[in-house]
Amino acid sequence: MLCDKFLRLQELYRKAALLALITIIYNIVEGVVSVGFGAADETLSLFGFGLDSFVEVISGVGIWHMVRRLQRGEEERRDSFERRALRITGGAFYLLAAGLVVTAGLSIYSGHRPETTVWGIVVSLVSISFMWLLLHHKTRVGKALNSPAILADAACSRACLLLSVALLASSAGYELTGIGYLDSLGSLAIAWLSFREGREAFGKADGMACSCSCSCGAAKE
Repeated sequence: MLCDKFLRLQELYRKAALLALITIIYNIVEGVVSVGFGAADETLSLFGFGLDSFVEVISGVGIWHMVRRLQRGEEERRDSFERRALRITGGAFYLLAAGLVVTAGLSIYSGHRPETTVWGIVVSLVSISFMWLLLHHKTRVGKALNSPAILADAACSRACLLLSVALLASSAGYELTGIGYLDSLGSLAIAWLSFREGREAFGKADGMACSCSCSCGAAKE
């Protein structure tokens, strides 16, 4: 009986670790694609979205490290490596947010228009679908393990969904209307969400179990 329970726990932790690795790999690919097409098409919102994906990689490495620790039976309190990763993540998000605000302001002032935002629509739709699946599976694993840390990180994936929705709205809005500053407004929305992610990362580094925009209660639903 105890052996079966132990094997079940190890299986769940392996799944949690796999989900963390998939998230890291996906964010790297998403970042490369988004930055590449964003630069080529002069789409500020897509370019900023790609940079945000690269920052998420740092956070993902910390989550993967945490899951491996939990798999070995260690406590859920974040260790020095995870706190350092969160602080680096938080600082990078703040820098990204500031850069996007300045660039968006200059873009609006100069009347800049992207060549096309079609790739922004494609990337955002793929991201929404993929992040929803990750959120679903991470939440199931977190509930099965009764792990507040995994549930909190799963719930924070909603921030990625919001980023994707912001990119979709600005990209689709530009393609439908041709209004150039919609792309800049999309990058401002991404900047605001990046700022919130940075604040949440510093909150978790300081020991807050659930510092995401979602509440702890929402994480356990």
